[in-house]
Amino acid sequence: MRFPPGFGWGAATSAYQIEGAAKEDGRGESIWDTFSHTPGRTRNGDTGDVAADHYHRYAQDLDLMRDLGLRSYRFSISWPRVQADGSGRPNQRGLDFYRRLVDGLHERAITPMATLFHWDLPQALQDAGGWENRDTAERFGDYAEAVFHALGDRVPVWLTVNEPKTVVQNGYLWGHHAPGRQDPAAAYLVAHHLQLAHGLAVRALRAAHVEGRIGPALNLHPCYPADDTAEAATATRLYDGYENRLYLDSIFKGAYPEDVLADLGAESRMVRGVRDGNLKIISSPVDLLAVQYYTPIYVTAQGDTVRRWPTSEAEWQQIYPEGMYDILTRVTRDYGPVPITITENGLPCPDTLAADGTVDDSARIDFLRDHFAAAHRAIQDGVPLESYHVWSLPDNFEWAEGYEQRWGLVYVEYPTQRRVLKRSAHWYRDVIRRNGL
Repeated sequence: MRFPPGFGWGAATSAYQIEGAAKEDGRGESIWDTFSHTPGRTRNGDTGDVAADHYHRYAQDLDLMRDLGLRSYRFSISWPRVQADGSGRPNQRGLDFYRRLVDGLHERAITPMATLFHWDLPQALQDAGGWENRDTAERFGDYAEAVFHALGDRVPVWLTVNEPKTVVQNGYLWGHHAPGRQDPAAAYLVAHHLQLAHGLAVRALRAAHVEGRIGPALNLHPCYPADDTAEAATATRLYDGYENRLYLDSIFKGAYPEDVLADLGAESRMVRGVRDGNLKIISSPVDLLAVQYYTPIYVTAQGDTVRRWPTSEAEWQQIYPEGMYDILTRVTRDYGPVPITITENGLPCPDTLAADGTVDDSARIDFLRDHFAAAHRAIQDGVPLESYHVWSLPDNFEWAEGYEQRWGLVYVEYPTQRRVLKRSAHWYRDVIRRNGL
């Protein structure tokens, strides 16, 4: 089962989850610093203050990537490390860190793929209204411009906003993530401003005249009716609108889905917050789409969800590889042959370090094998898939779950920061070497 020549096998991380060095070299405070230091917000009170200490150990981590044979590395840039307060003159020490990282990737023949925003909003911008404030989207455009001018000559692929839907749902509907709100009225205004930020970043790249490609990073969940009734089909269509089309339609069709707007209501903060020209900015042409797939969703006639498949340690994740095929082919069918990269797909496992220094995570191997096979079938059926990034490279700070869940190919012994390649990492190295299964 061979993949196309030059297929971009990679792995992914994000800044707050691995970097640590929370107060070093001019980095400002982010909403995740605030959230994780608030009692009761994260499991065991864990924070990203040290995480996997990647800021100090990046050279070691780069060598691990080289030893794995990675062809691509998807990481994120910390906005508060570049602009402590979210605006103004960029912090050169922060930019220098990412320059060293990118140069190290090139030295090891690994293609950098940089995400501009992976949830670590500067706290100063949150204090001024956060993503409810349209000005935050404008500030994001300025930040993107500064990063493009600093690194644009060395980064060939840029991603704008990581999983805006998760910010909306976990940050503003359920309150599980920073900023920890439960405010449905604010949630979809936030969605609009995140989409606007995406569009402004795309325009900033074009204005900077750098040669990089750019696109959004969306977590897409295929939605299926829980039964064969017409009511379940109708409910599933609307659920899909909130899960997928709200983000895809605005970027690729220049319009929000009518059924979602009708459900929100004409007086909703989102509908009232869309100004003339906003959707033209949001739908600025992109070069690729980053897809992150973790789980399917099954919707009942009442609009609730049910589980159909075994779940992982992350209780929200149903293990269903066929969903990978379905979402990739659906995107190509509905939105045209835009180049696609998978930027996250992975599994948390109860990994333990054995006495002989090995970590046997056979369940992760089974999971990845089945999802790689689904992606391969999608390619055969016409999906222009260019690359696949396993989540994640090392174990890391898993947001509200702290360090309880291990998602990495590389085991991190947190007290010592020792790195150990898991069995899945050795297996993945062979997949990359063969360019297939």
